[in-house]
Amino acid sequence: MGLGGCIILIAAGAILTFATDWDMQGVNLDLVGVIFMIVGLIGVATFSSIARRRRVVVPPSTTTVVEDDHRRGGGYGA
Repeated sequence: MGLGGCIILIAAGAILTFATDWDMQGVNLDLVGVIFMIVGLIGVATFSSIARRRRVVVPPSTTTVVEDDHRRGGGYGA
């Protein structure tokens, strides 16, 4: 589930909890909305921790050798 799906779960849960007054026999819509919001928040936290882990920059493991080519005598042809 991506970040968009998590945000949709949070929005749907908020709508079920705060914006509806439906009564269904055997189903507590307020509880279902709260569960949707909690699952959405867990998904956002998981997604952000995975995305943060992907952005870690690892320095190269190879060494760079710089040769020092200084000649005595100065000048270009010396």
